[in-house]
Amino acid sequence: MTDYRVISSDSHIVEPKNLWAERIDARFKERGPRLLHEDGQDQWICDGLRFGAIGINQQAGLRFENPEALTTGGSMETVPLGGLDPHEHVKDMDVDGVAAGLLYPSQGLTLFRVPATDVLSASFRAYNDYLAEFCQPYPDRLKGIAMINLDAVADGVEELQRAAGLGLAGAMISVNPILPYSHSAYDPFWAAAQDLDMPLSLHVGTSRWKPGMDTGGVVLQNPVDFPNREYDPRQCINGMTFAGVFERYPKLKVGVVEFEVSWAPYFMNRMDNFYQERAVGVQGARFKDDMLPSDFFRRNVFLGFQEDALGMQLRHHIGVENLLWGSDYPHAESTFPKSREILEEIFKDVPGEEKALIAGENTARLYGFD
Repeated sequence: MTDYRVISSDSHIVEPKNLWAERIDARFKERGPRLLHEDGQDQWICDGLRFGAIGINQQAGLRFENPEALTTGGSMETVPLGGLDPHEHVKDMDVDGVAAGLLYPSQGLTLFRVPATDVLSASFRAYNDYLAEFCQPYPDRLKGIAMINLDAVADGVEELQRAAGLGLAGAMISVNPILPYSHSAYDPFWAAAQDLDMPLSLHVGTSRWKPGMDTGGVVLQNPVDFPNREYDPRQCINGMTFAGVFERYPKLKVGVVEFEVSWAPYFMNRMDNFYQERAVGVQGARFKDDMLPSDFFRRNVFLGFQEDALGMQLRHHIGVENLLWGSDYPHAESTFPKSREILEEIFKDVPGEEKALIAGENTARLYGFD
């Protein structure tokens, strides 16, 4: 049995079928997210766009018991109760040996694909209200991550402030925004996140709609794209770093969530190489106090992961205090109910103090778990 506290930095709720029907602003009732049942399966649709399948957002534990039964399609009738009810969620955490957890959306991840910004913002506000209520019965064990639409930065600042007032612990923004995060238009939002002490997350699956995007079908995990999916967060972090965002906002925290971590040492080295040795980089703006891009990465960026044993071997290149384990419950790829067993396997050569940091204490410090 492990002797350290385990906190999941990346778990999920499953949005109930009546969430938006009951909570969204009345002006968006007809256009907001709703559940569609067709061909024996449930499918979410918003403003005419199908934006997510049910199957892969449940099925926790099935990969250990019967992996051949994993499917992208599914029904709300088979969603684990822990995805829908906070009391059941905590019971499943107890089964898994997890003391506390941060909660992200499930269908909300791909909701970013909805083109209309007014519908998107209204959907996010309704979701944030629901999530805050979901966490209320267990404030010491469950903390929620708000969804923020940054198509209009001022609106994003307002919703971030409102989310903080609701008691949510951080916020998720698109991993592939319409306007790159290197643009100065985002400065009021970075300032607000820093002042509110709200860590920001770049979670997998949150690409914002852009002209030309294929919106004709269900979002699946493409075997061509999947192994390269950390490309988008690398672009975000690289843009923010060289645009001086982390220099201007030294206490801003930005996380790359559910992309594993072993890509990071190579990426950090490439940023430094460009800055120090390439003609274009050397002739560009200089950071104060001899800071390198990798220094900002270690100071401002945190990484969430599930099972990256190679990443644990490379942990000192990244920074042990920047690494946050998460179970991804109740999704199909979750480590539930074998989280502690899996942690012990990937931690087999990691000293006890470092295990404790990565398994839970880094998350506790960043998000204020006692």
